Amino acid sequence: MKYTNKRYEKEEHFSEKALEGLKGHYTEILRLLGEDPTREGLLKTPERVAKAMTFLLKGYDDDPLEIIRSAMFREEYKQMVLVKEIELYSLCEHHLLPFYGKAHVAYIPNGYITGLSKIARVVECFARRLQVQERLTVQIRDCIQEALQPMGVAVVIEASHMCMQMRGVEKQQSATTTSAFTGIFLSDHRTREEFMTLISHRYR
Repeated sequence: MKYTNKRYEKEEHFSEKALEGLKGHYTEILRLLGEDPTREGLLKTPERVAKAMTFLLKGYDDDPLEIIRSAMFREEYKQMVLVKEIELYSLCEHHLLPFYGKAHVAYIPNGYITGLSKIARVVECFARRLQVQERLTVQIRDCIQEALQPMGVAVVIEASHMCMQMRGVEKQQSATTTSAFTGIFLSDHRTREEFMTLISHRYR
């Protein structure tokens, strides 16, 4: 599907078979919830939701290891590489409600570096799947460790969960922080403290 106006051109690709299946299920969900899927305001809702879910879960179509390996460069740099405040949006696999926040990812090269945008793409790839924050944190860490074999990897994610804000305990200001480390970030507290200090500093 292609959208065009004077400012931008956007293409979206969907599996027609998957869309038709999803549309049917969402039509039935609306009916089971007590709505009339044939009323004017809901006529196109099943299709819109089907497309939205396909987009929100597009991470299954990508290989995060290949994302890193597509831009690996030999470099003798041995200091920390940090990409922080990477926006992420994901869906909690328990309630299919969003959680959103920021990821901070660092590694210390051991012969190879990767393009900075690839780090953000790996975060996006794993986030655009049904997730729990704990697993998401570890998956990002393990992917970078496996692809680059660095001296160490550090990942911290700070996120808010709609399943805690919209339902259940309904705590609006709650946030969850998870972390995962390998290598020198585990064995050297000074390196880990440097990372934590850097991510706590907010640029204005």
